[in-house]
Amino acid sequence: MGKWVKEIALGGALALLVLAVILGFDLTVFLFPLSIAALGAMVVSSRGGLGPRFSTASLATGESSAVPAVTFSDIGGQETAKREFLEALTFLKDSVRTRQLGIRPLKGVLLVGPPGTGKTLMAKAAANYTGSAFVAASGSQFVQMYAGVGAGRVRQLFKQARALAERQSKTSAIVFIDEIEVLGPKRGKNTSHMEYDQTLNELLTQMDGVESEHKVQVLVVGATNRADLLDPALLRPGRFDRIVQVDLPDKAGRLHILKIHAASKPLADDVSLETVAAETHGFSGAHLESLLNEAAICALRDGRSEINQSDLRDATEKVMLGERSSRTLSKEERQRVAYHEVGHAVISELVRPGSVASITIVSRNRALGFIRQSQDDQYLYTKDQLLQAIQVYVAGAVMEEMVFGQRSTGAANDIEQAVDLAKRMVFSGLSPLGIVSPDLPAAGLSTTIAQIIKEQEEAVEVRLTGRKQEIEAITRRLLEEESMGGEDFRALLQRKRVS
Repeated sequence: MGKWVKEIALGGALALLVLAVILGFDLTVFLFPLSIAALGAMVVSSRGGLGPRFSTASLATGESSAVPAVTFSDIGGQETAKREFLEALTFLKDSVRTRQLGIRPLKGVLLVGPPGTGKTLMAKAAANYTGSAFVAASGSQFVQMYAGVGAGRVRQLFKQARALAERQSKTSAIVFIDEIEVLGPKRGKNTSHMEYDQTLNELLTQMDGVESEHKVQVLVVGATNRADLLDPALLRPGRFDRIVQVDLPDKAGRLHILKIHAASKPLADDVSLETVAAETHGFSGAHLESLLNEAAICALRDGRSEINQSDLRDATEKVMLGERSSRTLSKEERQRVAYHEVGHAVISELVRPGSVASITIVSRNRALGFIRQSQDDQYLYTKDQLLQAIQVYVAGAVMEEMVFGQRSTGAANDIEQAVDLAKRMVFSGLSPLGIVSPDLPAAGLSTTIAQIIKEQEEAVEVRLTGRKQEIEAITRRLLEEESMGGEDFRALLQRKRVS
């Protein structure tokens, strides 16, 4: 009803304005006061006076605003993070026992990790686990050009969380602030005005004010992928008491996530989620969910009722590099790309048997072709392993030079990766220079990097020269079929030579 009253009033005002102009009234004298009134209305609206500014959600069943029934068992690949987070939530869930032990209630938990690793899901699971009211906000909602607006919204957020908990007859509330680095950056960085600092100061005050005199205990859960931007006062004990690292999942975690998202999807008998988990190193939970969704779309597009391994392979490539490109290569460019990718694949298989998952010369996004590798999670690398990785990166360019007499710009990204690895060797004390200072002169660093890469290029050329027959057979097949699985590739690489 209120909506219609506003529209009728606005229409009537416009009609009177038009009538006044027709009758010859001078309206310029009203422009200044009208402008002031409009500006005041804008400020009131920005301060949150015209309605709620934050997303509230109820845990009561049957309500349209209910928090999704996310539990910690629905979150895969984060066992360490979940264990640490659950311990912090125990103080909120079992407040009577914690008070008996003299434990001060935790005021904040900061979830730090790359995008798509499940930080928001963990906050929702926390609300369900503790039976708390749940209020969500984004850091960008607190920053405005008007002084005092951000601080007012922080107060509104905490007030709204307590009010929601009281309406739902709950003794605790969880305030989730996503992208908290926008709300709590290091003070003094924004010298043009103090709005950022005032907003952060209000958040610090509110977190300090979460004490036992309030009937509702509030736990602030923040999420960020840039913890280095946060003000130190926000990170000290007594505000964010726990910092939980939510990292990218390892192979076992990826398999767990795939099983969770595949539970509602029909999979063919040839599907191996273990293989997919091994071939998706560096994927976040969001990537893996998207992968299975894209695989289902592939099956739908082909009119099939089940998802097969080929769908998963195509979906993996799409998530990694994007949709297939419509660009058309010349015959020579196509051959060059094929030899380039086969060079990468052959060296990868020789230095680490079983590592090649697939090879393709189908263009996707900016990549004209690529090989996909399966690898175990590894956190430490020896000198030999780094040199082998450099060999894989330079193999494409060396292969081009061996076949066509010169290299192309297609190896630019490969060379960049090889240089990064060589630089890593230098500053890890694994180069001929031994242990060096971080301020090593640029000339010495450049010479050493060039020496490392040159030696690996020579080693790659020797290895590729001894596999010419196999390389020709693999390249012919790749040019015919455009894509090749790892098993087919290995069968051609390991076949006996014709005498």
